[in-house]
Amino acid sequence: MVSSRDRSRPQEDALPNVEAHITGIIYKIECEVGQKVDEGDTVLVLESMKMEMPVEAEYDGTVKEIKCEEGQSVKEGDVLVTLE
Repeated sequence: MVSSRDRSRPQEDALPNVEAHITGIIYKIECEVGQKVDEGDTVLVLESMKMEMPVEAEYDGTVKEIKCEEGQSVKEGDVLVTLE
């Protein structure tokens, strides 16, 4: 059995992205550019249907770019944070 920690990272030329798993509004950004994050760390919180839902990093890495801002509407699949 392979654990989630054993998942391979994306190819070297493709940076791992943190994407919205639901449509909602960015409630709170919990990371900043240059911050190291581990797989499972909450990088931001989405609000959808009056519920707050954490969005977690799927890989270990360093935050390269935050592509959203608090209060912004996003759709499922939108890239919110890029890691390196």
